[in-house]
Amino acid sequence: MVATRNHPTNFPPPDLSQSKASATRARSAPTHQWIHTPKALTLLWLIVSLPLVVWDTGYVVLRPHSMPGGKWHRPFYTPYALYGTVDYVYGWPAYESGDGFTMAQGAMNVLETIGYLGYLYIFWMFGEGQWVLARGQRRSIGGGWGGLACLLGFALSILTCSKTMLYALNEHFSDYRNIGHNSFSRLVFLYIIPNGAWIILPAYMIYAFGTDILQGLSIAGGDQVSKPARATKLNSTPPPATVASKRSTPTKDD
Repeated sequence: MVATRNHPTNFPPPDLSQSKASATRARSAPTHQWIHTPKALTLLWLIVSLPLVVWDTGYVVLRPHSMPGGKWHRPFYTPYALYGTVDYVYGWPAYESGDGFTMAQGAMNVLETIGYLGYLYIFWMFGEGQWVLARGQRRSIGGGWGGLACLLGFALSILTCSKTMLYALNEHFSDYRNIGHNSFSRLVFLYIIPNGAWIILPAYMIYAFGTDILQGLSIAGGDQVSKPARATKLNSTPPPATVASKRSTPTKDD
């Protein structure tokens, strides 16, 4: 007797987990790619301020040779003959008393300058576009290098702003020991305005870099509807088109 074969059980349902995962990834993929484009004012400020900070640091480090009567005072540091009488931190009183605050802020200037040069180097080496200040044509940088440059600029801006505020607060809580001898007009034009620029412009840069960082985090998280995300203008580009898989359509072998 020929035994009849048992009918096979029903085939198990196909595993669609991989297809579901692909579809989920496609739905959750960001619709834009983040880029960092420095504001024109940021670039202008760095172009102007960095040489001035290097010059200022040179004066501090080379004291007393850079001070009036010193061998390097003329022609490099002649303006400090006047400023040293306005702000004694840069004059003979602080130097002769051994006040270390002047050299301490000079050392911070060195770290700050190296950091800003690092930011510009990253932007120059890995950015794309032209070095122009016209809106919509400026050089930009994305990806990991863009994130590093933006984070570096944000941290350095906080450093610059905080250092200058500390400089002013130290004077306030010292009963204006180094600047209290000036008239009001002399104080405004020779102390407040020049030093105030190192508070106002870095504060603007903190906002600019912070906005870019918030944009990048919002895009990475797929968030364009929350209040913080909507508070910033989208600074991004559409992502490159993805190449379709060769097995995206069924074939006879499938």
